[in-house]
Amino acid sequence: MSTEALLRRQRWLEDYRPCLRIQERGWVVSVGDGIAWVAGLPTAAMDDLLEFADGSRGLVFDLAGSLLGTILLTWTGQLTAGTSARLYPRPLGIAVGDALLGRVLDPLGNPLDGATEPDCPGWMPMETASPPITQRDFVHRPLYTGNKILDTLIPIGCGQRQLLIGDEGLGRSALALDTVISQRNSSVVCVYVLIGQKRSAVVNTIRLLREYGAMEYTTVVVAEASALPGLQHLAPFAGCSLAEYWMRRGRHTLVVYDDLSTHAKTYRELSLLLRRPPGREAYPGDIFSVHARLLERATCLSAAEGGGSMTALPIVETKQGEIAAYIPTNLISITDGQVYLNRELFSAGFRPAIDIAMSVSRIGGRAQHPAIKRESGRMKLDYLQFLELEMFTRFGARLETGMARAIQRGRILREVLKQERLAPLPIEYQLAWMVAFNDGLLDSLDPSRVQGLLARLEKRLQRGVPQLDDPRREWETLAREVFVSMEEKTE
Repeated sequence: MSTEALLRRQRWLEDYRPCLRIQERGWVVSVGDGIAWVAGLPTAAMDDLLEFADGSRGLVFDLAGSLLGTILLTWTGQLTAGTSARLYPRPLGIAVGDALLGRVLDPLGNPLDGATEPDCPGWMPMETASPPITQRDFVHRPLYTGNKILDTLIPIGCGQRQLLIGDEGLGRSALALDTVISQRNSSVVCVYVLIGQKRSAVVNTIRLLREYGAMEYTTVVVAEASALPGLQHLAPFAGCSLAEYWMRRGRHTLVVYDDLSTHAKTYRELSLLLRRPPGREAYPGDIFSVHARLLERATCLSAAEGGGSMTALPIVETKQGEIAAYIPTNLISITDGQVYLNRELFSAGFRPAIDIAMSVSRIGGRAQHPAIKRESGRMKLDYLQFLELEMFTRFGARLETGMARAIQRGRILREVLKQERLAPLPIEYQLAWMVAFNDGLLDSLDPSRVQGLLARLEKRLQRGVPQLDDPRREWETLAREVFVSMEEKTE
């Protein structure tokens, strides 16, 4: 017997108290494809945890007359028809605590990184009701992602639910990783949930988080593609419970669900195996409520509740840019905005390929710093107008002076907004280039030289910058010092 099993038995003996116990006993009728049908437990209810005689565990997922449809969470391989089953005395939950920071776990809290089991004094149920409106506060604190487009034109606030949507291979996960890495110098605790991903993708994600020092404040919850469907279904709820624990203690948290398209497919698979009636695209009718229950737990708590927050970045996949599919439209209606990544922009070399026209943040602007809001002002609208004006240049039409100037500024802005992955930038950098752009210091530049000057700006900011609350004239001085002097040196 292993040391861990001996410790579990010792703890059980220490907690044992002799008394009369009446317990229901059921039995397995059939098992296969990650589910088991169980009979003989008349008091079992939805989401009750079952323990089988062979050591396997399952979760009651469907009530069908005299049978219980159970999804398997652990499977020893010895579970067969006739195996006895009993109700587990504790509801499904996960151990929580600061010891989980820097760890890689499965949805049940078991370590996957080869280290010892974390010592966690707390415990959180997987399924809890979302905070009532009386415990919530308005989103008022910005969450900086380190991305030029998001921090200026599509801002995100702590407690917001912002959807990352687009086709496969366009950089949705890279954008989420950038956001996690950007929290390196902040007080935000991160939870990254990987649902149904290949092992190579899981290993690469963990490697990048460690390489950039993000694992110090991040917990990774993994249910890879080879895991039981029940674990893949529970993975986002486990990650949400971890983040909710820190939120309830007054901390700001960020949880990434990568991705909910795979989660929806897993839920559809389990529902069809349990003979639930299919609906649109064969998904069960309650798939909307499953994701709504999950995402509604992300919020900003009031000061009386500790003032913590949970920001959710769910990721969803589209097919050939079709955002009107069932799962994408469901998630768009639940979240507070979306960041849409466009394949045409990606192919044209605009990275990250964020379609500003299709992206929106409905409440993030309330949390934006006044200085950032002032400078970003009409920038998004001007950029969208530039995209329309640029179409006329394809016909070789002669342009008025004002229109030509607007197109030139738009092309420069497009170059400014380009950004390499895994290179998040501080908010002071964003304010510096916006002041320079709004003051016309970049108007005379050739667009091909923009990135070089911005790289020099980044080096200059390492020597110290004004504060966001400082007067604008100090930022104007910095912008002129950097861009005008650099331009003169270049000439």
